[in-house]
Amino acid sequence: MKGTLFYLMGPSGVGKDTLLNTLRSRLEGKSVIVAHRYITRPASATGENHVALSKKEFQKHLVANSFALHWHSHDKNYGIGIEINNWLNQGLSVVINGSRAYLPQARELYPDLQPVLITAPENIIAERLHARQRETKNEILHRLHRNTELNDICTIDCGCGRQTAVVINDSTIESAVDHLEALICNEELLLQHG
Repeated sequence: MKGTLFYLMGPSGVGKDTLLNTLRSRLEGKSVIVAHRYITRPASATGENHVALSKKEFQKHLVANSFALHWHSHDKNYGIGIEINNWLNQGLSVVINGSRAYLPQARELYPDLQPVLITAPENIIAERLHARQRETKNEILHRLHRNTELNDICTIDCGCGRQTAVVINDSTIESAVDHLEALICNEELLLQHG
């Protein structure tokens, strides 16, 4: 029996990296793997625990068909390694950090994937983005506007029988991770109530 691919997505500032890092430690000993992304971003960058590649290295991985999924966003290339197919075929569930804009293509490749939208109220996202001090006020406003558009894409029924599950990260990390872990480890409940 194949495992389930959990496709996490959400806007910058919603706390996906923190949720995934906390989730990783909770899943030890369970038949779930959180996949690392390959990103053309330095290893020294804060936030996500990722595999850093140069643009040339990323291109070599593409040519070698090393990615199950890949996309370009915000001047960076992102890839999910082909190893996820081996894990899924072994019956393991796999959690990946995906892109909302890439969801339609991911659904074509993995029709049974389970979309999970991580979100928070706009004012909390704005506060987190300002606190990071990586972008100008106008860039943050642009992100917030784009956030609304992309969330609409995420909630469209694809007809695959799996509705997008939503985790709201608006209080403690523990609370949001509790919800996320329950979705991933109790998939039967997700299918019944999704």
